[in-house]
Amino acid sequence: MIEKLFLDFITKLELEKGFSEHTLRAYHKDLLQFNNFLKSEKRTGLESINHLLLRKFLAVLRAKNYSKTTIARKLASIRSFFKFLIQEGVLVSNPFEMLRTPKQDKKLPHFLSINDVNLLLKTPDCSTVMGLRDMAILETLYSTGIRVSELVSLDEKDIDFFGGMVKVQGKGKKERLVPIGSHAINAINKYVESRSIGIKYGEKEVSTSGPLFLNKFGGRLTARSVARSLDKYLKMSGLNMLTSPHTFRHSFATHLLDEGADLRSVQEMLGHTNLSTTQIYTHITTERLKNVYDKAHPRK
Repeated sequence: MIEKLFLDFITKLELEKGFSEHTLRAYHKDLLQFNNFLKSEKRTGLESINHLLLRKFLAVLRAKNYSKTTIARKLASIRSFFKFLIQEGVLVSNPFEMLRTPKQDKKLPHFLSINDVNLLLKTPDCSTVMGLRDMAILETLYSTGIRVSELVSLDEKDIDFFGGMVKVQGKGKKERLVPIGSHAINAINKYVESRSIGIKYGEKEVSTSGPLFLNKFGGRLTARSVARSLDKYLKMSGLNMLTSPHTFRHSFATHLLDEGADLRSVQEMLGHTNLSTTQIYTHITTERLKNVYDKAHPRK
């Protein structure tokens, strides 16, 4: 019974909310973990779930040494499921209303300095097609601030080479237009041209209307492959190995705000639903100002 409700809930998220496969898998995994907990407590009916039982589940998660962020995400998944049960008339009251989500540690996101970005962009070997591809990827990530999942989903037709804009399909399958700079446009052009000079990837002809970034077999590149390529260039450049493709998104937002971009515009470019999500980057710039002040002011 509960398993079927889980599937109904996941289907609703997929069809009505347009959640990505990655997000749907995370929700499903969280719900299965909660279901295993219910079985261990010999609870078979949803109506038997109360505030005390949820507090016990929270204690179990803490005992497993999950981070506060992971615990908050798991509770959010299950909380959404209970809201769904209320909407469907399966339950009349929500036991989650009495449960407070643990406060999360506020961590400022890691970002690269402009010098670090420039150093990294010098590492790909642009005498090869794969090197040109990787240069185009790095330039595009930094120029647009898009997520790596959005990057690998790009088709060649999504790039407006003359207007300097990219059509991006973000979370919830929401489309947005993002500006892209001339350096990234030039890098993409060089990569696309290198593919078109009679090049084949494996047995597959390159299509001008298909995916923009291809693997060596001619298929669409994956987010995991982008991360692996980045790791290679980080080792070559000697930069922080904790850097990920998402770091470019943090760097993009931080550098724009540092140079005077307004918060609303950065929010729109990043595709954030809430301005509060974008405001984390103002904390970074404030922190940097304080560091400069502390180092330079004679009467700090």
